[in-house]
Amino acid sequence: MHGGAIIDGVVMLTAALACVILFRRLGLGATLGYIVAGAAIGPHALGLVGDPQGKLGIAELGITLLLFLIGLELSPARLWRLRRDIFGLGVAQVVLCGVALSLVVWGGSEFTLAAAIALGMPLALSSTAQVLPMLQSAGRLHTPVGERAFSILLLQDLSLIPMITVIAALSRAPPDPGAPPGWVLAVYTVGAIIGLVLAGRYLLNPLFRLIGGLGERELFIAAGLFCVLASATVMQALHLSTALGAFIAGVMLADSPYRHELEADIDPFRAVLLGLFFVAVGMMLDLHVVFERPLFVLGMAAALIVAKTAIIFGLIRLFGMAWRPALGLGLLLSQGGEFAFVLFAQAQSALLIEPRAASLFGAVVTLSMAATPFLMMASKRLRNAPPTSDTREGPNGSDGAAAIVVGYGRFGQTVAQMLTAQGLTVTLIDWEAEQIDVSAAFAVKVYFGDGRRVDLLRLAGAADAQLILFCHDDRETDAAQIAEVAEAFPDARIFVRAFDRRMVLRLDGAPVAGVVREVHDSAIRMARLALSALDIDEDEIDRAEDKYRQGDVARMQAQAATGDLYAGAEMMFRPGSA
Repeated sequence: MHGGAIIDGVVMLTAALACVILFRRLGLGATLGYIVAGAAIGPHALGLVGDPQGKLGIAELGITLLLFLIGLELSPARLWRLRRDIFGLGVAQVVLCGVALSLVVWGGSEFTLAAAIALGMPLALSSTAQVLPMLQSAGRLHTPVGERAFSILLLQDLSLIPMITVIAALSRAPPDPGAPPGWVLAVYTVGAIIGLVLAGRYLLNPLFRLIGGLGERELFIAAGLFCVLASATVMQALHLSTALGAFIAGVMLADSPYRHELEADIDPFRAVLLGLFFVAVGMMLDLHVVFERPLFVLGMAAALIVAKTAIIFGLIRLFGMAWRPALGLGLLLSQGGEFAFVLFAQAQSALLIEPRAASLFGAVVTLSMAATPFLMMASKRLRNAPPTSDTREGPNGSDGAAAIVVGYGRFGQTVAQMLTAQGLTVTLIDWEAEQIDVSAAFAVKVYFGDGRRVDLLRLAGAADAQLILFCHDDRETDAAQIAEVAEAFPDARIFVRAFDRRMVLRLDGAPVAGVVREVHDSAIRMARLALSALDIDEDEIDRAEDKYRQGDVARMQAQAATGDLYAGAEMMFRPGSA
C-alpha cells in the first residue's frame, strides 16, 4: 500500500510537470495543465492512478492553505473597507447567478427543480484557486479590479455554508442523526469565528513572538501549519467549512509583524497541494459520460460562461465601474469553481442527483475553467482601452511600498525615517523579535522575517519597489546573495550596509547602487568636529578629509585587485607618519 502511494505520487507529479510546462509554454496557465494531467492519468483514461476521491480529499488542504494566505492579505481594517463590495456586490452575484443557473439547468435538462437547485447553486461559485493566482501573477491583485474580484470570491467562499444548508433542507436521504440542524450550524459558525478571533489575538501572536525570539525557522513552518490545521480541524468538528476557519486565522494574523515570514513558509505547501487538487479534479472526470453527451456539456458550459459574464458585468456596472474592466471581471469570474465539486458530492449524498450527473456537471465546471485563459487572451484587445497620444507608461496599480528596508536597528531606523520624511512609502523587515516589539511600542510596524530571502522579499512587494536597502548588521552577506536579489528584482536599486572593509571587499562586483560602511562617515564626522574644536581652518579640515578618502579608496582598490587585506598598507596614516 505504501509503495503504491509512492508510485501514484511519482506518476501524478510526472504528469503534472510535463503538462504544466507545456501549457505554460503555450500561455494557457498552470491550472489547465494540472486538470489535463489528471484527466490523462485518471481511471477514466490511461488508468495509471486510481482513487481520485481519496486524493481529492487530501489535496483539498491546498484550498485551505490558499484561504489562510488570502486572510493574511486582509487586515481587519482592509476587510472593513471592502465591506460594500463583499456584502453588497458579492451577495448579489451569488444570489442572482445561483437563481439564473438553477433555472438554466431546470429548463435545459430533465432534472427536477430540487436537483436543478442543487446543481445550479454551485455553478454560481467561481474558482478562487484559479483567479487569484492569475491576478497575482499579472500584478493586479491590489487594483480596483483585483479587489472587486477578491471581494466576490471571498463572499462565494463564505456562501459555502448556506449552500450546504439548502442542500440538506432539500435532501431525500434519511437524516443523519449526528448532523446538527441548520440553525445550530449558524450558532456554531458565529461561536467558532469569535473563538478563532480570540485565539488569534491572545494565543497566536504570543506564540509567534516566542518562536521569533528563538530564531528557529523550522519552528515557524511548524507553527504556521499548526495554525491552519488547528483552525480547520475546529471548523470540521463543528460541521463547518475548513476553508473559512483557515481564512479567519489568516485575518487575525494579517496585522502581525510575522505575516511575511508566514506567507513565505506556507506558500510552497499551498502551491504543491493546490496543484495536486487540480490533478485530482481532472482524475474525477468520467470521460465516458462526457463523450456520451458532448453537446450537452459544451452547451451547458457555454450557458454557464455567458450567464455569469452577463450578470457580473451588469452588477459591476451598477457599482460604478467602467465597461471595459467590468467586462474583464465578468470573463475572469465566468467559470465554475473548485467548491462545486464539494457541493455536487453533498447533493449526491442527499440523493438529489446521481453519480452520472455529478460527473456530467463536473465536466461542465472543468471545461469552463479550461476556457478562462482562452477567454482572457481573446478579449485582451477589447478589455484594454485603446492607446491615446497622451497616455504614458505608469505603475501597474500595486499598492506596494516604494522602498523595502531590511533591518530596523539603529542604522535602518535612520535610513527609513529619512525616506519617510521625503514621502516615500516604506516596508520594514527585521528578524529580531525584540526589535519588532520595541518598534511596535513607538507605533512602527516592522514585519518579521529573513529579508535576505528572495521569496519573502517578493511577498513584501519587492517586484514593485524602487529601492531595496539592506540595513541589517549581518557580516556574512556576499556578492552572490545580492546578485540573486538583483536578478529577481531588476527594477529595484539595491543598497547594502557593510560592517567593515572586509565586507566591502566581499561585495566587490555585486550589482548594487551603493555600499556604505556603517561607521565610516560617522567617524569622519567626529574627526572633523575634533579638528574644528582645535580651531583648525575649515579648508584645512576639508583637505585632510580629501587626503584620507583618496588614500582609503586607493587602498581598497589595491585590496580588491590582489585579494590581500594587507595590500596598500603603506597608504595608511599611522601615528607619527603624517
